[in-house]
Amino acid sequence: MRLTTRSNLALRTLMFCAVNADRVVRKHEVARLCNASENHLAQVVHQLATHGFINTLRGRSGGLRLARPITQITVGQVLRVFESPLPLAECFDPATNTCPLSSACLLRLALHQALDAFYAALDQHSLSDLVANNSALEMVLQLPATPTAVIYSKRGEIKLPA
Repeated sequence: MRLTTRSNLALRTLMFCAVNADRVVRKHEVARLCNASENHLAQVVHQLATHGFINTLRGRSGGLRLARPITQITVGQVLRVFESPLPLAECFDPATNTCPLSSACLLRLALHQALDAFYAALDQHSLSDLVANNSALEMVLQLPATPTAVIYSKRGEIKLPA
């Protein structure tokens, strides 16, 4: 079994958001550090938002951030969203199945069992398991701290934003 590019990018995006949980991240930042095109990422971000993994914010200070705690997002949940529309084998899709063996084949049952076991195993791993105490990942994905804006009053006093 091989994961699709979208699944891979979805998990990278979620890890990126988790590592940078203290801020709203921008799509171009994710694309640059995760080695993806912004157009492809936009489709993945839309699907992540539709399924409640992230929140997206529009506008000048917009971007994306996790919609739930990292302990409540499992790898299995994410992969089901991105992988389940693709049938594992031809016989899994009744609309396009042309396999002459499907009425007598027992492989389909074995594949279903294996797929269920695959997702069950991945449900045991949360986003927290992927990022917590992973300093190597943080070094790759951590964005620099956002600079604090300095505002000067008419009298030259420095005001820091709240």
